[in-house]
Amino acid sequence: MHVVPGLKVLYFGTPVVLISSRNEDGTANLAPMSSAWWLNQSGVLGLGNSGQTTANLLRERECVLNLPSSSMVDAVDRLALTTGKSVVSDHKRQQGYRYEPNKFSVAGLTEQPSELVAPPRVAECPIQLECKVIAVHPFASGSNATVFEVNVLRAHVEQSLVIPGTHHVDPLGWDPLIMKFCEFFGGGDNVHPSRLAEGWTMPHRLDPAAV
Repeated sequence: MHVVPGLKVLYFGTPVVLISSRNEDGTANLAPMSSAWWLNQSGVLGLGNSGQTTANLLRERECVLNLPSSSMVDAVDRLALTTGKSVVSDHKRQQGYRYEPNKFSVAGLTEQPSELVAPPRVAECPIQLECKVIAVHPFASGSNATVFEVNVLRAHVEQSLVIPGTHHVDPLGWDPLIMKFCEFFGGGDNVHPSRLAEGWTMPHRLDPAAV
């Protein structure tokens, strides 16, 4: 039997992306996001308008999409509820967000120079996609968000994940970090408590033994 619960959140499960962009002063910003999908050599990103990443992409028109493995969940969670915007809105402050200009340092991650764009890559991420923004669309639903279409200029992949003699990633070796209804999953299991779920007061009852 199906019911109609009037779902508030439709995050059924997408890969977590650490998106690096360049601030106006030339420093790097790093933000976790999960509203992303790919087709051929293009990607589509959904980002809230109040974040520093959106401002950076509108101005600089380039970024790096760094894909963390599930083993990197600690670093990703350290970035939750942080913002690169020096002025934190009342709404975000109530959710627990704080201003943090040094995102790489907070996450314990390493800046790695990119080859074709200005924002740095995340050295620890097994997959890094250097991208150029090619189209921007306001989100039509009335939500305070923007859709960015990006072209992947260059993909960097950890050698151990590439099937020898091919241009393909081994799906058995690649274990992406997945965000499902604001909770972290890898290999089908809940892998870490989520500060984001706590900040957004998600009504989850996860088994502590699974964390």
